[in-house]
Amino acid sequence: MRRNVFDAILETGHDEDFLPSTDEDFAATDAPAGSRAKIDVLAMRVMRGEPLWHPEDRSDYSGLTGAVRPRA
Repeated sequence: MRRNVFDAILETGHDEDFLPSTDEDFAATDAPAGSRAKIDVLAMRVMRGEPLWHPEDRSDYSGLTGAVRPRA
């Protein structure tokens, strides 16, 4: 498994020298910010030693609709 920031901290006691890496698996996500899907993608990126943010990740909420709950 690829080295991640947690492994670097355990090994050296800090993360100052850690550099995330990318490969063909490092892909953008269309998941909106704050969604469970986006959080899962970010967690997986950390565990794989990748950067948190991809330059082509969704940056807005256009085209999304949310559930509307009537007020009681």
